Amino acid sequence: MPQYSKKIRIAVLFGGRSGEHEVSLVSATSVIKNLDKEKYEVIPIGITKQGKWIAGPESMKLLKSGQAPSESNALIPPEPTDLTTSTNDAVKGLGQIDVVFPVLHGPYGEDGTVQGFLELTGLAYIGCGTLASSVCMDKVIMKKVLQAEGLPQVEFVWFWSKEWVSGQEKIITNIENELKYPVFVKPPNMGSSVGISKAKDRGELIESIKEAIQYDRKIIIEQGVENVRELECSVLGNRNPKVSVVGEIIPSNEFYDYDAKYVDGKSEAKIPAELPKETAKKIQDLAIMAYKALNCEGMARADFLLAKDNKLYINELNTIPGFTSISMYPKLWEASGVSYQQILDELIQLAIERNKEKQELKIEYTPKEDWYN
Repeated sequence: MPQYSKKIRIAVLFGGRSGEHEVSLVSATSVIKNLDKEKYEVIPIGITKQGKWIAGPESMKLLKSGQAPSESNALIPPEPTDLTTSTNDAVKGLGQIDVVFPVLHGPYGEDGTVQGFLELTGLAYIGCGTLASSVCMDKVIMKKVLQAEGLPQVEFVWFWSKEWVSGQEKIITNIENELKYPVFVKPPNMGSSVGISKAKDRGELIESIKEAIQYDRKIIIEQGVENVRELECSVLGNRNPKVSVVGEIIPSNEFYDYDAKYVDGKSEAKIPAELPKETAKKIQDLAIMAYKALNCEGMARADFLLAKDNKLYINELNTIPGFTSISMYPKLWEASGVSYQQILDELIQLAIERNKEKQELKIEYTPKEDWYN
């Protein structure tokens, strides 16, 4: 890790314009608590549900209370702003940030939007870049990439939500021709199981689509797998990633929905999962293959489905996995001998190393002639 004369200044981004806003607050609280204060100076930066950025020690409190920030502590309002002429002390301090940690889940945080902004700033940031973030966030595009790589997935169909208004019967017919009940209906650009429903017949399918349409412009329908086991492993690294042990989620509800993940506290995690060695190894190998195929860097959690006939399916890769005290990403690494603080240390190092590599690239080209004049 590069040596700094002072503590490394880490800006932790949290909140955001997303249905996973509250999950982000809990994840970020855990990250801030576990960052070694002997090594790092933490700069909390909250993003309200309206898209306003606020900085300072009160930002987490403001977001959790739902209070609107005053103009005096607004960092970046949700309209175009010339930061170079800002008189806001918090904005001036941005130039001193060493690494940004986007602990943002869902749209406008995990989907490449914030990553693209951070690329423009030239700041080092933790996690996947713009391309991998956007591809992994959109489950339709992610599945098409994995499909092109020949990696195993359940069958799926998708459509634009606008098509539902005028072509409901056609869409239902296509779904029923391609898939069998039960199916899972998802908004492809959400996480934490927000807007996801299981449909066992046509009536439930229609209601599930109506629910999902509230969250996304696309809808994806996936083939359900009965008596399935939900398995996960954590991946960490840039060009040479490593993978954790495999864990199993035993959801408290019919599937691992939002309430089962965060609210009722009744879901169980078996770490490591009770699996034959060859099955666990196959899952780990597939996780690395998918991670590289999707151009992931920094971190991701790879989720799998194991059917009773032992068929294995990649469900998705989550590029900013939960970092709450009960989240699988840190728990899987802890079971692999890597502590929460060590994970954060390594993520920071990976971000700095990647940024250094990018800084060494040429971004200008001098033509042989001034043809453009």
